Formats: sequence, structure tokens, C-alpha cells
Amino acid sequence: MTEKVASLVDADKFFFFKQVLNNINLDIYNGEILGLIGPSGSGKTTCIRCLLGMEELTEGQSYIFEQKMPHRKTMNKIGYMGQETALYESLTAHENMTFFGKLKKLKGEELTHEIDKNLELVDLSGARNKIVSQFSGGMKRRLSLAITLLGQPDIIVLDEPTVGIDPKLRRSIWEQLRNLRDSDKALVITTHVMAEAEQCDKIALLVSGEIHDYGTPKDLMNKYEAASIEEVFLNLEVTT
Repeated sequence: MTEKVASLVDADKFFFFKQVLNNINLDIYNGEILGLIGPSGSGKTTCIRCLLGMEELTEGQSYIFEQKMPHRKTMNKIGYMGQETALYESLTAHENMTFFGKLKKLKGEELTHEIDKNLELVDLSGARNKIVSQFSGGMKRRLSLAITLLGQPDIIVLDEPTVGIDPKLRRSIWEQLRNLRDSDKALVITTHVMAEAEQCDKIALLVSGEIHDYGTPKDLMNKYEAASIEEVFLNLEVTT
């Protein structure tokens, strides 16, 4: 049975005089992948940063596990991957994983298992002892994702997680994300890749800082008489 674990309530956000979020109401449940879909500048990144308490809302509230955000102890239950990598480039991949794993209170065999498992997931086992400054942009994204998943967080928030990742590895990563969903984790993912959106359980369509529609991919495609989520979004843009 799904349970609500996070929510944005009547959320508005202004940057100076520009409104970037307008009356956002959004619920996140365990055992579901929620996709936030929209064009660049639609407010996706701001939405998730406000949900996590990383940005202060102008109006409204954000709650995670019934705690008003920001809440330091609650952040320990969250895995967050932003669009910008936050890696120590003078360290190896393994050293980065060890450092962030210890921050999450992992140690001993548990830490070793988590590092090995997640490096394998993102196909970086063979580069574990390579200095991160020598990584390509795609490799850095993959390492960031591996770090995000350390410690099996209860809520996983990923902002454009597969940018720069080849299609074969993208399929592997989505398989693991579905496994996490099936183990009752809650996932929130932003993406421009409409084929990925169709793999989400629920989709919120953001346009100009507003949620213009919400539902399962199948329900949205039926509503807009569309054969794909990309077509749904094109139809929505025509009517807004």
C-alpha cells in the first residue's frame, strides 16, 4: 500500500519580482516514481529544491515524513542528485564514494558493499581508482548517481539523472530505479527525455511554473488522445 511521504502545499516561489512557481500542490508516495516534466525554465529544478528545503518558498509549505522542511535529520533519509556535480576531482571514484558513504554513517562491510554495488550499477567498477578530474562529463554524472544511492535513502530525488549517459546504460539505470520503487522507495525525477517520462508511475506536467496536468502516463495519453507523452506535451503547449 502506498503512503504519502512528502508534499508541497500551496507553494509559490518568487525570485525578486519574477514568479517561478505558482500554487504548486504535489504529493509524493512511497512505491512510486513521480516524473516532473516540462521545458527548460518551467520550474522543475526550483520545485524539487523547494521540496527539499534547499530553496525558501515565498508562500506555502513543504513536508517530508511529516516534518516541515528544511529539517536537518530528515535530510539523512534523502538521496539528492542535482544537475551540477559535487565531486572532489583530486580524489578517485572510490575515495569519493568512501568519503560520502562515511558522511551517511556507513562503515565496514556495509560501506564496501554499497560502494561496489553502486559503482557496478553505473558501470564504473573498472574506473574506481581513476582520478575524477580525468573523467568525462558523463562519467561524473554516473558517479554522482552512485553516490546519491549510497545508504539506500527512503526518498530519492534526481534532477536530469541520465543526461550524458548512453542509451544502454540508461536502460540499466532505469531498471535499478524500478527495483528501488518496488522496494517501497519514493522517487522524484525530472527529465527532458519523454521516453523516460513514460516509465514513471505518475507525471506532473509543468509549464511556466504551474502544474497543468497530473496523472499516470496512460491516463494522460488517453485524455489528450495521444500516442506518447511527447505528443501529450505538444498538445498541452498548444492549449496553454
